[in-house]
Amino acid sequence: MSVRKMIAAHPLAHGHVNEPMAEAAKHAMYCAIIATACADACSGEDMDMRQCIRICLDTADVCTTMSRMAVRQTGEDNKALRAMFHTCIEICEICAAECAKHDHDHCKRCAEMCRECADDCRKALATVSA
Repeated sequence: MSVRKMIAAHPLAHGHVNEPMAEAAKHAMYCAIIATACADACSGEDMDMRQCIRICLDTADVCTTMSRMAVRQTGEDNKALRAMFHTCIEICEICAAECAKHDHDHCKRCAEMCRECADDCRKALATVSA
């Protein structure tokens, strides 16, 4: 199943897909999963990873919410959507910085995914009018 195809199938979309928005929604879903997995892996580490766990879980929550808002086609709430993109960018940058402090493979992967998600959110944000 494709996020793009699902958005295009909405009767109000008329086959049009905001490509940056669809890409941001898809990568935010991935980021939520990766951040959740990283938090779980952090819980198995011998060192105190509480801060990383907290930030990863917060990131997963924000990314999940952003992805759900980004695919909605009925009605319009650009102000809230723009705020959510800004929040997603910020939390992904925070999570990437936290995970970059740790020399664990799962943290490195999470940091990389967070940076990709933040970049995609910036691109999508540019397509949403104020």
